[in-house]
Amino acid sequence: MSLLSVRDLAIDYATKGGSLHAVSRGTLEVGAGEVVGLVGESGCGKTTLARALTGVVPRNATFEAGEIVFEGRNLLGRPVSEWRDLLWRKISFVPQSSMNALDPVYRVGAQMDEVLRLRGGMGRAQARERTDELFRMVGLDPRRGTEYPHQFSGGMRQRAAIAMALALQPALVIADEPVTALDVIVQRQVLDTLRDLQARLGVSVLLVTHDISVVAYVCDRVVVMYAGEVVESGTARDVLETPRHPYTMGLTNAFPDLERAGGTLAPIAGGPPDLRHPPRGCRFAERCPFALARCRAETPPLVVAPNGHASACWRSDEAPALSELAKDPSTWTLTSTSAA
Repeated sequence: MSLLSVRDLAIDYATKGGSLHAVSRGTLEVGAGEVVGLVGESGCGKTTLARALTGVVPRNATFEAGEIVFEGRNLLGRPVSEWRDLLWRKISFVPQSSMNALDPVYRVGAQMDEVLRLRGGMGRAQARERTDELFRMVGLDPRRGTEYPHQFSGGMRQRAAIAMALALQPALVIADEPVTALDVIVQRQVLDTLRDLQARLGVSVLLVTHDISVVAYVCDRVVVMYAGEVVESGTARDVLETPRHPYTMGLTNAFPDLERAGGTLAPIAGGPPDLRHPPRGCRFAERCPFALARCRAETPPLVVAPNGHASACWRSDEAPALSELAKDPSTWTLTSTSAA
């Protein structure tokens, strides 16, 4: 049984322009001790879905349908107090900016201590000992606990945020773009730290990112979102090496490949649709070079193959041939011309 199972989750935002359907078909699984990457471009609903798993959503957001089953319990419909009891103890969150996780006028060590004492019920001495242990665990000198967040580098702040998320040994850590604002060297250091801790502690991680290289580096499985819907999922190897949805093909082709050094990158033309008025059929159809009339009229279901590789595309059976065509930048240029 999965640690976390999200099934057909739908989340709307009430706006002046009408309901915005931020997540419409949110479906994913996270197994025990697994690192799952949730990937897609900005505005596709990744963060909304990730934050929904903690029950912390904006006031104008409503859960319209679906299930969030954690450790065998469907959290939707349960009292807010019961959901909040899971935070830190069972589910923790590393936000996109480490400065959003740390109070700028509060010493870093004292913030750790507060989580351990108020949420973990530890005494002062035990909390201090655990804080020092957490600092060492993520590669920080415990003596730096007396300093403020602004005295830490970006990488150090991110390590401190990860340490805080692991403070009470949760079963699931949700990390929302944890390395986006860092340079590539520090990105790798932070990702190595996260992966090492995940392996040593056996914690599950849902890693939200728009960066395919991050997914390839640390994730066991991948879930691809587009315009509020999950369009593909499977093992990292299956999804990245043999994508079955054109959007995933486009994402991988838009990323530099060392084996194709000097090759031309092929960006996906256009942008996601307005989710206040989502189009009929496949939401990627207007940007897809392989779209058929059926794609614009009927919504493709998320079909799971025997190996667990799932995709929502009417032409998924043609994926090998389409994937080869998608590697040619001119394929996407034609899309751009027709879209114009």
